[in-house]
Amino acid sequence: MSAIEIIAVTPRTATVLLSPQEVLYHLAKPVAWSLAKAGNEPVQTGAATSVAAFLDGLEPDTNYEFRTVMGVATFQTPPCAGLIDVADFGAASDSADNAPAFAAAIDALPQGGTLYVPPGRFVAKPIFLRSDMTLYLAHGAEIAAPGDRADWPILPAWDENGVNVGTWEGLPEDSFASPITAIGCDNLTITGLGRIDGGGDRGDWWSWPKETRDGARRPRTLFLSHCQNVTLSGITVANSPSWTVHPFHCQNLMAAAMSIQNPPDSPNTDGFNPESCVDTQIVGLRITVGDDCIAVKAGKRQKGDNRHLAPTARLDIRNCLMERGHGAVVLGSEMSGDITDVTITRCTFDGTDRGVRIKTRRGRGGKIARVALDMVHMQNVATPLAVNAFYFCDPDGRSDAVQSREPAPVDDTTPLITDITLKNVIAKGVQHAAAALLGLPEAPITGISIEGFWVSYDPDATPGVPLMASNVSPERHAGIITEFARLDGDLTLLSPEDM
Repeated sequence: MSAIEIIAVTPRTATVLLSPQEVLYHLAKPVAWSLAKAGNEPVQTGAATSVAAFLDGLEPDTNYEFRTVMGVATFQTPPCAGLIDVADFGAASDSADNAPAFAAAIDALPQGGTLYVPPGRFVAKPIFLRSDMTLYLAHGAEIAAPGDRADWPILPAWDENGVNVGTWEGLPEDSFASPITAIGCDNLTITGLGRIDGGGDRGDWWSWPKETRDGARRPRTLFLSHCQNVTLSGITVANSPSWTVHPFHCQNLMAAAMSIQNPPDSPNTDGFNPESCVDTQIVGLRITVGDDCIAVKAGKRQKGDNRHLAPTARLDIRNCLMERGHGAVVLGSEMSGDITDVTITRCTFDGTDRGVRIKTRRGRGGKIARVALDMVHMQNVATPLAVNAFYFCDPDGRSDAVQSREPAPVDDTTPLITDITLKNVIAKGVQHAAAALLGLPEAPITGISIEGFWVSYDPDATPGVPLMASNVSPERHAGIITEFARLDGDLTLLSPEDM
C-alpha cells in the first residue's frame, strides 16, 4: 500500500492522504511537500500536519507531481468546461440577498463548468445547485445565510413526481430549504477553502428545535437529496440551524478534508448525516458540533405510507477526528431501513459522550449489521461502545410497550442488531463503562466480536447512565455490560506506563 493516496480530484483542487494506512488523523510531525507540474519546478509548497492535505489553486486538465520524503504521487486534474465568477452576475458583499445573482450565474454555467465564489462574505437565502457543475469557494469566500426567514423557500414532503424531498428526522415533512440545496443533482462538486455559514446563531432557529414554524421544519446547512456522484472537499460548513451536512438518498458520495463546526450548545446540530445513502466515503474530516458528529440514518417507519424508507449501505469512515459531540459515530435511531456494511478505520474520538453508538427501539424495524471498527483511538469518551435497543425516543418511548424487558412478538417492526466487530481499539479516560450492550429479549444482539480493546479510566469520573433507556443504572468505571446480547472477546485494562 502506497504511503500517498490521491482522492477527490477536481479541476482546481485535490486531496492527498499521507500515510493513511498507518496514521489516524494527526501526523506525528509536519511533512513538507511540494507540487509541480509534471517534470517541472514546484508551483506550490507547504507542510501537512494531518493525514488529509488539501491542494487548492490547481489548473484544469493538468498533470501534477506531489513530492514528499515519502515519495512522489502523480495525478491529473479533470477538464473544466468554463469558469464563471458569481461577482460578474451581481453578487456583492454589501447585498442583503445574493441568491438571485447565484441563480443567474448557475443558469449561465455550461455543462461541466465551475461557479467561482471569490473572497468575501456573500449573504444569500437558499441557493439551488444543478447537475454537472462545480461550486468552487476560494480561500476567504463565505456564503452566509441571513437570519430572517421571510420568503424562505420550503421543500415539500413529496414533489409532483411522488419523490420524498422534504424530510425531518426520518419522516417526510415540509422543511425549509437549506442555504445550499441540491435536489436530483448528478456529477456535482463543492470544493475549495471557503466557508458555508448556515446562520444558526442568527434569527430564532435554535429556539424551536423540535417544532414546526411557518409551515416547515428547520433547514440543514448543506442538503443533498437524491444525488449521484458527488464530491465535497476542503470546505468548512458551520453554524447550522439543524443537521449540518445531510446527504439524503444519495449514491456514490465522497467527502474529504472538510471541517464541520457548530457551537457545543446548539441543538440537534449533527455534523454529517448520511441517510438512505449507498457507497459513501467520509475521509479526513474534522467535526466539532453540538450533537452527534456523524449520525447514520435510514428513515423512520410510520403508520401507512413508508415509500420513503431505503437502506444505508457501504459507508466508509476513515482518518477522521471527531471532537466534543454527543456521539462520535452514531447509527440510528432513525433506521427503519437497514444500515449495513459500515467501516470506521483509523479515527480519533476526543471528548465525545459516546464513541460508537447504536440506538433503536421496538416499532422501528430495520437491521444494523456488519459494522466494523479498526484502529480507533478514543480519549475522554464516557462510554466507547453503546448499543441500545430500548432507546426512549418518540412520545411513547418510555411506555411499557417499548421499555418492558419481557419478550414481545417478533414482526417486521422488530429491529435487529448483529455482527459488530471491534479490533485494535484504545480508549483512555473512560468514565461510565467500556461498553454497554442492551438488546431486546425477543431479538438479542448477536455477533459482537472484540479483538483487542484496551481501556483506562478517568480517576475523576462521576457515575452516569451509559444508555438512554429506562431502568439503566448509573455506572462508574464499569467494564462491558451486557443484557440480551452475545459477545465474544474481552477488554484489557491499560497499565499506567501505557497511558
